[in-house]
Amino acid sequence: MYKSTKTPNHKHLWWKEAVFYQIYPASFKDSNADGWGDIPGLISKLPYVRSLGVDVVWLSPMYESPQADMGYDISNYEAVYAPYGTIEDVDELVKACHDLGMKFMLDLVINHTSDQHAWFNESRSSKTNPKRDWYIWRPARYDEKGERIPPTNWRSYFAGNTWTWDETTQEYYLHIYSPSQPDLNWENPECRKAVYASAMHFWLARGIDGFRVDTVNKYSKDTSFPDAPITDPTTWIQAAPQFWCNGPRVHEFIKEMKTTVLDHYHTFDGGPIVTVGELSMAPNPLTVLEYVSAARGELDMVFQFDMVGLGQGKHFDGKYDFLPWELSTLESIVEKWQTFIDDTDSWTTVFSENHDSGRSVSRWGSDDPLWRDKSAKMLTLMQIAQSGTLFLYQGQEIGMVNAPKDWPIEEYKDIEAQNLYKEAIERGDQDRIQRLVHGLQLMGRDNARLPMQWDGSANAGFSAAEKTWMRVHDLYREINVEKQEADAHSVLQFWKKMLRLRKEYSDVFIYGRFELLSERDENLFVFRKIGEGKRNAVACLNFSQNVRMLGSYGSVVENMKVLVSTYGEGLGRELKPFEGRIYVDQ
Repeated sequence: MYKSTKTPNHKHLWWKEAVFYQIYPASFKDSNADGWGDIPGLISKLPYVRSLGVDVVWLSPMYESPQADMGYDISNYEAVYAPYGTIEDVDELVKACHDLGMKFMLDLVINHTSDQHAWFNESRSSKTNPKRDWYIWRPARYDEKGERIPPTNWRSYFAGNTWTWDETTQEYYLHIYSPSQPDLNWENPECRKAVYASAMHFWLARGIDGFRVDTVNKYSKDTSFPDAPITDPTTWIQAAPQFWCNGPRVHEFIKEMKTTVLDHYHTFDGGPIVTVGELSMAPNPLTVLEYVSAARGELDMVFQFDMVGLGQGKHFDGKYDFLPWELSTLESIVEKWQTFIDDTDSWTTVFSENHDSGRSVSRWGSDDPLWRDKSAKMLTLMQIAQSGTLFLYQGQEIGMVNAPKDWPIEEYKDIEAQNLYKEAIERGDQDRIQRLVHGLQLMGRDNARLPMQWDGSANAGFSAAEKTWMRVHDLYREINVEKQEADAHSVLQFWKKMLRLRKEYSDVFIYGRFELLSERDENLFVFRKIGEGKRNAVACLNFSQNVRMLGSYGSVVENMKVLVSTYGEGLGRELKPFEGRIYVDQ
């Protein structure tokens, strides 16, 4: 366990203290009754978002797209998907955020495009086309029988091989994700310039304040394209992230992006443009530091996915083979990413939900009606007290939970879920099918994409359409914004109070130094925060459905006062089921 007696000394910057709120456009608010959320609907809810204490709105991809992967397959960076609205609507959204004192951030999806992007249409048209090298093309190989096989045995995120045969030019193109998402060739400088112009300059010039940078460590590949070693003997397709993740030129590319584009813009109030990278498959803190060290000048911060991945199985095809987890493992993950910034010029993020994971209450707490709200509040305290920049995902603030377990697989819309289920059916392995369905129920991406639950009216107030793009949760009459706005003891009101408290105690909660106290405790998660000044805090979190005594932790907080308890009181030496409590120095 890492311990340091040094006082934290991190540079204070606006984006470190800001609360970011992620909005998934398809599922937030529909203004025109077509069953899809849209930008005008989002604008109508901005006062609500601001009332939470949010400082930055982060909008997931709203670009023109065939929607094979819910907008992460972009066919035109300089246009908006028609059901979401228009460029003028985005301009209005940016202005509305700024008028409310909030900044606005877009998703930057530039590892790949849609196969319907004009660039790819040109690239695939002939081997001599000027844009041929803007994507990654390779000739076929042939096996001992003389049959054509792909250039490598790499497995895709979404099942199957990472290479697709194109009849027009008789070569394969690379796609880490689906065949409809061909990877751009970042080795080509003209391609990079076009990406910067179309995906970045275009929107920064319209006044946005930053980017969440999708798949940021996947731009640089091993261009020798070797076969991956056999780690799954049941199939010839093998996981190969070591050949397309954290590649040899990735830092060069990110630095170029910053110096040639980002450094030439400012936020609407004159501050630096903010970047947060999606950094999957980077479990080593030293690797992460290379991306977020301020002196290196690459990214401001990144999302690291050890916690979100807790409970996931091994290999890409076994991702949803649920592995029971222990609280001590979660504690060590939090400790790892809280302390890696100590005595460095780097920064970290605090989050437990996004558009690619199950709901935190269903994963780390309990979505049983008896414990649902209590565990949601306890998890709120866990995040509030951690150092770093806080990110909220829509609906998290009202304790939305995973889709009901009795929903059939047909209700799952995500391309990853659909492809993995199809693959399992084709293999005819009933045990595998059951494991997959169970894993998707708990960790699948669709759980976070259910429509926002605004009130108890039809479709949860999300849409007046007869049918919404995705089914609304069965519990929307019990869990919704309107109901919780009127309840002083609701999860929503608790989040609002805690976000205010986090800023009031920023010296401890945002900038403080983390120290784990409950190492190897499978019921209580207890940690100390050492503030920048004389003020310290201790968070005590009961992750069980039973009363737990503070025990030896009682002596740690003996001379401290209770700042907040999720039960509304914090007296005694016992923590009630799923109670969270924060103590501060007298």
